[in-house]
Amino acid sequence: MKEFIAKFEQHYGRKPAAASQAPGRLEILGNHTDYNEGFVLSCAVEQTTKFALYPVEGTRCRLIDFRSGAAMSFDLAEKEAAPAKDGSKYVKGMVLQLMQRGMSCTGFDAAIESSVPLSAGMSSSAALEVSAGLALMKVFNFNLSSADLARAGQGVENQYLGLKSGLLDQFSSIFGKKDSMILSDFRSVEVLRTAALPEGYSIVVINSMKKHNLVDSEYNVRRQDCEEAARIMSKLIPGAKTLRDISPEQLESARDQMDERVYRRALHVVGECARVMESIRLLEQQDVAGFGQLWFDSHQSSRENFENSTPELDYLVELARSIPGCLGARLSGGGFGGITIHLVKTADAELYAQRATAAYKARTGIEAQSIICAIGSGAELYHF
Repeated sequence: MKEFIAKFEQHYGRKPAAASQAPGRLEILGNHTDYNEGFVLSCAVEQTTKFALYPVEGTRCRLIDFRSGAAMSFDLAEKEAAPAKDGSKYVKGMVLQLMQRGMSCTGFDAAIESSVPLSAGMSSSAALEVSAGLALMKVFNFNLSSADLARAGQGVENQYLGLKSGLLDQFSSIFGKKDSMILSDFRSVEVLRTAALPEGYSIVVINSMKKHNLVDSEYNVRRQDCEEAARIMSKLIPGAKTLRDISPEQLESARDQMDERVYRRALHVVGECARVMESIRLLEQQDVAGFGQLWFDSHQSSRENFENSTPELDYLVELARSIPGCLGARLSGGGFGGITIHLVKTADAELYAQRATAAYKARTGIEAQSIICAIGSGAELYHF
């Protein structure tokens, strides 16, 4: 952070008034359950996005991205302008969300630096939204609860960018706990408990290098299918509001009441909620093999029921079954590209990553990126 602040000072000729950082995240289990008011097991990672700013007169906002060298800008007077194609859209979106909630804001000079892989499924956008939100609130003397800051980040995606995503990404970035996974309830919007990764095991992240653009993918169509299934089930099950309220048995009994595609989308979400809660039971019993099998089960459902996998992601999970040392693997995040996560014995992690990426390149010709991921802390302001 000190090096980042020094870069800011060198670029703008003065120190920032506030600086913050927010991590990317990994979805461990609970694929597409957040917007169905379900449960998710997730964690923050050590890869973070740093953000710093200094207020200036007027309405012009300038940003420099130290990772890419890109210079960006936008004008707060142009609230109705279409979102930019670059990363400034996340910052401007957060400014607009905070202003809707009552924050007064002038122009500013800002800087960004990130180690979160882009368009990979580790929530680089949420990390930027959250880090920007923290620094903006500090500089412009505005306060929101952590849950409401997460909702503001979600608002950037939903209202400004048109992606009907849930709260998982921002929530995990804000509430992540060092060395612990978090179990979140997206009906009450709270962290229910933490769960440690079993001792002697690590998470290997392998990026398929097939970037996903969720706004242009079928993400929103999947959400519509889930809402349609919930509408049908609410007529059959008293008190049911979302797929979170439906058991696998209840869904099966209503299969002939809905389109087969809608049924399979619902089957994935209902199954994911069940897998999240089962994972907590297995972790309490130190059943690492059972925990890993849930990862394989989750990916199979993503491939067959939710159809948000890709041939590249499927092959990486297939490799996990054949390379020694891995107990489970699945796509993580929205899908349609991005990353897979692999539960691997720590002693085998480096060799496993090497073997998996070599096999992937031999099959696809693509040089995959691998990270042996440590579980990081949640977002924080830097205190000068």
